[in-house]
Amino acid sequence: MALASGCSTLKPVDLPDERTPPPSHAALWEQWEADHQNDWFVLLNDGLEALDWRLRAIDSATESIDLQTFLWTLDTVGSCVIDHLLAAANRGVSVKLLVDDSLLTGTDRVFAELAGHPNVEYRIFNPFERRSDSVASRWALNLAEFGRLDHRMHNKAMVVDNRVAIVGGRNLADEYFGLHSEANFRDMELIFGGPIVGEISRSFDDYWNDPWSQPIEGLVSTTAATGLGELEQNGITDAAIHAEETAEQRLERWRALTARSVRGEAMLLVDRPPQDNPDNPSEAPVQVADALRKLVDGANEEILIVSAYLIPTERLEAILGEAVARGVRVRILTNSIRSNNHLTAHSAYRNHIDNLLNQGTELHEMRFDAESRHTYMLSPVETKALALHAKTLVIDRDQVFVGSANLDPRSLRLNTEMGLLVESPALNAEVRQAFAPDFSPDNAWRLQLDEQGEVVWFSRGEMLTVQPANSFMQRIEDWFFSLLPVEGEL
Repeated sequence: MALASGCSTLKPVDLPDERTPPPSHAALWEQWEADHQNDWFVLLNDGLEALDWRLRAIDSATESIDLQTFLWTLDTVGSCVIDHLLAAANRGVSVKLLVDDSLLTGTDRVFAELAGHPNVEYRIFNPFERRSDSVASRWALNLAEFGRLDHRMHNKAMVVDNRVAIVGGRNLADEYFGLHSEANFRDMELIFGGPIVGEISRSFDDYWNDPWSQPIEGLVSTTAATGLGELEQNGITDAAIHAEETAEQRLERWRALTARSVRGEAMLLVDRPPQDNPDNPSEAPVQVADALRKLVDGANEEILIVSAYLIPTERLEAILGEAVARGVRVRILTNSIRSNNHLTAHSAYRNHIDNLLNQGTELHEMRFDAESRHTYMLSPVETKALALHAKTLVIDRDQVFVGSANLDPRSLRLNTEMGLLVESPALNAEVRQAFAPDFSPDNAWRLQLDEQGEVVWFSRGEMLTVQPANSFMQRIEDWFFSLLPVEGEL
């Protein structure tokens, strides 16, 4: 491994430019869009509904599907999405898939076969040159490239026929849609249509044509990928969901969706993909971070932050303090030590708790056993844990950001991110209403300082003077990790 990691030959690739076709003029879209010409938005607060509309959108495609994601697991959800994408490709739809490479271990053969379909293209962003089915060995084999590989594509978006799109925090895996048997995420997305979809499509094109988005054929041996054998072995060949929908029924469901939509003015916030080397400081993906800081700095009344991983940079922490000082109410919801799926991220966050509370920020931590967890996962829920994964900002009474960016150094400085900033009092009110239960004492711990200036946790009529951890050993681990100088990597 030491010898293999000593050098790398992987370089950016120069491929012909490919662009997503203009909006489709298929009968479904023409009949449906006759009722609305401006941007419209529907909140996907529930995981099962989010999966249902993701699959229906794929099933509605007539010309093109562009899908960009950070994580794709070959479980129920991941396999189901492949089912429907294959069905779309079989009826002639052009399918382009762009996936980050950090967590793609063990999937190369399946995706290589998928890319073998004449209507499917599959590219990997910022790939590991030396492949392995083990995360640890992949990093060991590519250790010389750590600087480049440390920069990941965290964007999540899907565009169908350049008519509708989905943007938000969900990856393609069971736990993001409430289907995992042990632990699930509380997440959020937007499904939307109108002129703003073209912006999402152009953003996808920018990443697709980036020299660090490389076809799987150049990275993985495709000699065995001549059919769908690997897909069949994984049970990925059936797209039965929605098969019963007639064209008329599908049109009515789209009309029903937009009937409950809200209107607003949207702006896409997206980081620029690297051109030369992802590790070049001049190409740092900070555009979304800068926009979010300006958004927070411009608040006049209230800032509501929902961030799964909260490790504010020094500048962001200062901006939040300045907001409180000028009379803005700042409320934050993040993960508690038991709900956080990355203990190191929580350990870094704990170093900021005192400063946030002392400057007047209202801090809440999601309970892993939140009373509302039945909303975000299938029953029975008694033995299942809940974690926060949503990334949302609500500013005053008229602005909302929904996207992929956490408020931590990795999202703000290392990874590329994206999201929609929507100016809409109606959507603002919907998001507030959706998150209201998550801040309640039944579902979250409220952190405060006691008379001695020590942090205490309140929830369900109970007060704790130590973190609500799984065990004493978890607190020890948390304390130990909080001492390590790794915050900039989290």
